[in-house]
Amino acid sequence: MIDKRVKNAKEAIEGIKDGMTLMLGGFGLCGIPENSINALVESDVKDLTCISNNAGVDDFGLGLLLHKRQIKKMISSYVGENAEFERQMLSGELDVELTPQGTLAEKCRAAQAGIPAFYTPAGYGTEIAEGKEVKDFDGKPHILEHAYKADYSIVKAWKGDHAGNLIFKGSARNFNHPMAGAGKITIAEVEELVEIGELDPNQIHIPGIMIQRIFQGEKFEKRIEQRTVRVKE
Repeated sequence: MIDKRVKNAKEAIEGIKDGMTLMLGGFGLCGIPENSINALVESDVKDLTCISNNAGVDDFGLGLLLHKRQIKKMISSYVGENAEFERQMLSGELDVELTPQGTLAEKCRAAQAGIPAFYTPAGYGTEIAEGKEVKDFDGKPHILEHAYKADYSIVKAWKGDHAGNLIFKGSARNFNHPMAGAGKITIAEVEELVEIGELDPNQIHIPGIMIQRIFQGEKFEKRIEQRTVRVKE
């Protein structure tokens, strides 16, 4: 099997240039490729179009790229807890395309599967449907949505091997799963990188054929976006 390891995040993002479109896995702060995002911040690449469920928070995740004005357009399902995202969107500094969450996931999965487009009822009768083809199925209107086209897809996994096979852990599977293999090049950032053959084939979520580069990240903060605790009695 091909050994797809690279040394670190800096080497993993080589080739990402100004104006490119990136998919980035994660939901809120859960399962985001922290090291890869930090490497992008340090690279000063700009005018990026980022496809992600949301843009992290002000001082973490994609919020770091927003603060440095490295993102030209965000394609997301919601603004989330990021005040800077909200400010840039309302001021017109940032181009924002809000998409129903299920549609966002399916547009990634369609790209992963090589499906160019699909019909969905989500968004019909709203601004989401403006300018899009509408077709009735069983008397219900559906709008045509096209699969995303991304130059790079960057995902985060719990475990991976040298061939790029991936296992996600818990809810961190989220958007990482449909985004793996959905870009022209997929970068996998993992917590634990093992030898080929160490992963149980029955537990693998994404086969290595979908991954071009893999590296073991370090110093994961794994922040919690909203901490809810019981009031101490």
